[in-house]
Amino acid sequence: MFADTDILIVGSGPAGSVTARYAAQSGLKVTMIEQRPEVGVPVRCGELVPSVEEIQGMFPNLTGAEELFEVPSELRRREIEGIRLVDPKDRRYEFPFTGYTTDRDRFDQHLARKAVDAGAELITSCRFMDASDGVARTTMGDISYKIIIGADGPGSRTAKALGLPANRHPYPAVTSQADGDFEPLVQMFFGGIAPGAYGWIIPKDNEANVGVGFSPRFAHGKLSDYMDRFVAQHNLVPTRKLEGKFVPSEGPIARTYTENGMLVGDSAGFVISVNGGGIPLAMIGGRICAEAAVERIRNGTTLDHYQAAWDNVLGKPLRIAAKNKKLADTFAFHSDWTTGLCMRILGQKHMSNLIRCKHLYFGN
Repeated sequence: MFADTDILIVGSGPAGSVTARYAAQSGLKVTMIEQRPEVGVPVRCGELVPSVEEIQGMFPNLTGAEELFEVPSELRRREIEGIRLVDPKDRRYEFPFTGYTTDRDRFDQHLARKAVDAGAELITSCRFMDASDGVARTTMGDISYKIIIGADGPGSRTAKALGLPANRHPYPAVTSQADGDFEPLVQMFFGGIAPGAYGWIIPKDNEANVGVGFSPRFAHGKLSDYMDRFVAQHNLVPTRKLEGKFVPSEGPIARTYTENGMLVGDSAGFVISVNGGGIPLAMIGGRICAEAAVERIRNGTTLDHYQAAWDNVLGKPLRIAAKNKKLADTFAFHSDWTTGLCMRILGQKHMSNLIRCKHLYFGN
């Protein structure tokens, strides 16, 4: 196969599909390739989507949030009312937080369908291998493009092909599902598993997304062993195969564009360092990325304004989150004792700031 397109997007997660949708709406030819045979499968995500109000509070420069985050009601599996943070001694710190949980496979498929409905072409079972001189090499043949966009995760092959920075020190994490009746609270557990390790229980209806992640700087065991320890501590029985992934942990990469390429979503480090949240950021970045690509092709503008545009919306909160994460690495995660001490010092109010990408003691 040899194909021509205006915009080639590598990856069909929220970042890739939202980019494809908004770019295709301009009338340009958009091709999105996905290495998996089915969009969104397997699920490697906590499946939590904050409410528009929470997203707007974290990213006050965001506009058009209502339209961007509109989803069918059937994708909202469980309404979330708060977050509970639990220290190694089972001390609990709880605060309000609104949002919902979803089925990430169906959520991603919904976004991909919207992109296709807008005119984008989706090619599955197509793996990106390399690119140069405006031609991408894939397992299904070469594709020529005017702009290429990497939405292919923290180990992005597109980033490597474009000579852009890789995500540094991503966290390994594993997730599954467990049956049960859970409170409408996101629960995050710090310590008690291994130094620098954390676990989560994120409720859905009659089940929950459960998982474990850890910092390789502090914990050196097997992720599957940590997961076994976590589910045993909380009397959980995983009902699906464990799925692993890597989570960017240091904020956005330094440069996200070249003359004819961009990175978005996890590929660009658009992840909240302190909690691993990335779905809203992928979608926000995707829309901005699409606008930059269309401007480049239609009007010949350079792509440096892509970096400026996402930085205006996402940059400051993500840098604050990355700084807070570094503070936690420095002071909290060495042992269960230091983790518990730091959580007691911060208390409920300041840990709420932490989760919401705000300065710990100033709140903005």
